[in-house]
Amino acid sequence: MQDNNNHHIFLEGENLYLRAIEEKDLNGAYFQWLNDEEVTKYNSHGRFPNTPKKQLDYFNSLQNTDKSLVLAIIDKKTNFHIGNISLQNINWIDSNAEFAILMGDKNFWGKGYSTQAGELIIKHAFEKLNLHRIYCATSIENIGMQKLAKKLQMTQEGIRKEAIFKAGKYLDIVEFGLINIKQ
Repeated sequence: MQDNNNHHIFLEGENLYLRAIEEKDLNGAYFQWLNDEEVTKYNSHGRFPNTPKKQLDYFNSLQNTDKSLVLAIIDKKTNFHIGNISLQNINWIDSNAEFAILMGDKNFWGKGYSTQAGELIIKHAFEKLNLHRIYCATSIENIGMQKLAKKLQMTQEGIRKEAIFKAGKYLDIVEFGLINIKQ
């Protein structure tokens, strides 16, 4: 759906909307999120510097794939790009996908935007993409992501022991999943 102000809205919530990542986003704050130690503290980003070429290559890889749905999270009041949310590693045969979110703008942390965006993309996954299962995983130290997974009705399914190396140590990964019970 496109609104009158040319915002290219794909999914809409109360305080935010989701749209495709656009090339103009590559030159905004998004680029630096992946170099920010605090933003990348618990994920696999931040191990190597983000560069304009890497950012453009990633953007281009999204243009013709049905294996990922990556959307920009936009604050409705300001139309400002505050993060990204995705369904990645979409497996059409087994009907599942990995949920991921990167809330890059720290001004929006802890204000419910991640939950609202997560609810929108999971509803889309189940109702429009006909997926059966959504899953995610996070560092044992990432309490915020664990709380988000639970708010999104995901169930803890297991722990991968010492599966990620961050900040000079090996950490466990907590696995979460959600089954589409309406199928």
